[in-house]
Amino acid sequence: MSPALVPEPAPESVSETAPVAKAVPRTVLDASDISRALTRIAHEILERNRGADPVVLLGIPTRGVGLASRISDRIAAVEGRSVPTGSLDVTMYRDDIGLKPARALEHTDIPPGGIDGKVVVLIDDVLFSGRTIRAALDAIGDIGRPRAVQLAVLVDRGHRELPIRADYVGKNLPTSLVERVTVHLTEYDGADAVLIADQTHPDKSRPDRTSADKKSGSTDKTGASA
Repeated sequence: MSPALVPEPAPESVSETAPVAKAVPRTVLDASDISRALTRIAHEILERNRGADPVVLLGIPTRGVGLASRISDRIAAVEGRSVPTGSLDVTMYRDDIGLKPARALEHTDIPPGGIDGKVVVLIDDVLFSGRTIRAALDAIGDIGRPRAVQLAVLVDRGHRELPIRADYVGKNLPTSLVERVTVHLTEYDGADAVLIADQTHPDKSRPDRTSADKKSGSTDKTGASA
């Protein structure tokens, strides 16, 4: 009798989805870098506007508000007096409202003197597509008529979708659309840093920052905060 044939064990199945290593963020600006950048921006604002008399600072929530406060402190240290500082929520002026999940409204705080005839310096953490700044310009138009509007950002990462350019930039940071830039500030995150990391699965649609991203201080790598 022929010996019984013993079937060979089936090969182990291989998962079709291989594990993907999580991208490790790298620091592109540390606390001292951020401090120097903000000091330089404050001096550039004073030089360009020949002092602080006409200047009003408006931070775009969330982290633009913290940056505006710091720049205001630096201007006060030079001028010996404070400069009017507030915040400007642009949520209801965004061109993607109704296309994205509902966003929590942030706080708008216009200084008592208003903005009519003033030089308004908008301050944000990251400039990307330019759509947040376009919304901010629309919001300002409903509040008053400033003499001029200028823009200061901690990071300009490129990839503009609108003809908008910052007047004051802490750092120009060339990025790809598959990268995420994250700004951490002590006021919100316990430490100061700007981080960049690859994002494993980029969204190919035109991106934008969600309210959750704004709370965490991050900008979508394929979309922008500003």
